[in-house]
Amino acid sequence: MRTTLLAMATLFITLAPAAVNAQQTQLNPGAKLPAEGVVLRNAHGKPTSLKEAAKENGLLVMFSCNTCPFVIKNQGMTKRTMEYATAHKIGMVIINSNEAQRSDADGFDAMKTYANTQQYTVPYLVDENSKLADLFGANHTPEVFLFNNQGTLVYKGAMNDNPGNPAEYKKMFIEEAINNMIAGKPVDPATTKSVGCSIKRRA
Repeated sequence: MRTTLLAMATLFITLAPAAVNAQQTQLNPGAKLPAEGVVLRNAHGKPTSLKEAAKENGLLVMFSCNTCPFVIKNQGMTKRTMEYATAHKIGMVIINSNEAQRSDADGFDAMKTYANTQQYTVPYLVDENSKLADLFGANHTPEVFLFNNQGTLVYKGAMNDNPGNPAEYKKMFIEEAINNMIAGKPVDPATTKSVGCSIKRRA
């Protein structure tokens, strides 16, 4: 009996991580934009959907929040990326999927203040219960997903090659991806490792 219980416990431990991740989709280059018609509350204006936010050359989706130290140290990069996307006729949204402090520092009112302080020029959307983060397979902040004008994912990952110390970056991955996408060239790399705080989901 003891041996059987031990075997069952071992099996549960082995399967538990898969069960936790089973609700998440691993969105890879070539995939289509998910949940494009879902309307989300916008801390920086009227409620909007990803489809509405897209522009002539595509859509850039960034998962972020108010509180992550990596988000804070990359605020300048976020502003630069917003401006670059706008200049290249690419819509952009910033999505807060962080549930750990939803009633406090990552709450809707706090998001309004943060968006104004950071002078966001794009929608700052609330992802209730991390549903979009699960569909995208987003796990960190900041993390970006670039879609072309056909709604196809062409790049996902980090904005630059040094999220821990953005002042010393050598490559702006997202700008290179945008340039190649618009020029009709292959985006390489199409995937980079996103480094930052984990998106906190509800238990």
